[in-house]
Amino acid sequence: MKLILLGAPGAGKGTQAARISAALGIPAISTGDIIRSAIKTGSPLGLELKSYTDKGALVPDELVVALLQDRLKDADCENGYILDGFPRTIEQAKFLDRAVHIDRVVNIVVEDEVIVRRMGGRRFCPTCHATFHTVYSKPQVEGICDHCKAPLTIRDDDKPETVLHRLKVYHDQTEPLEAHYADIMLSVDGTRDVEVIASEILEGLKA
Repeated sequence: MKLILLGAPGAGKGTQAARISAALGIPAISTGDIIRSAIKTGSPLGLELKSYTDKGALVPDELVVALLQDRLKDADCENGYILDGFPRTIEQAKFLDRAVHIDRVVNIVVEDEVIVRRMGGRRFCPTCHATFHTVYSKPQVEGICDHCKAPLTIRDDDKPETVLHRLKVYHDQTEPLEAHYADIMLSVDGTRDVEVIASEILEGLKA
């Protein structure tokens, strides 16, 4: 089964992708993770990608498409996959329409004010890459990573001004995908308990 997860940044797509992946035995492919890995290399491509993500801007289609095409060639994608973070524009969706057949689209719906609150509380360990939250997943010692004891930081793309810009970009460029995929879309309320959301998604996919 080939799936797309839609939802604003911070809606919980990554969390649900992991649960769907485990239940269906297909990989969850996050373009955000692919982009961050490329950035960590410090290569010319990585630096170019960073120039967009630091501003909360969308990475140009041609760069995202090239990265994704390489990933979909891997053997673990033969029986399907979950796309988290792609497509983000109508043009990217048209690329997918030409390249693959998507079975279902899951849209996780969360209001903007909830998104800002969620992302503003996220904390990141720059040493071991563990993530925490000031409300939902607190570290044992405030501001300190549980695993490696390094000071926690706030990612640039989680800062309030960047979050608000990312939400505007989402509404302008990604939200139109809801109409594009209306015939195969399953929408769920993303403000509830994680396990409740996961159960509803899996039941909806069976139907």
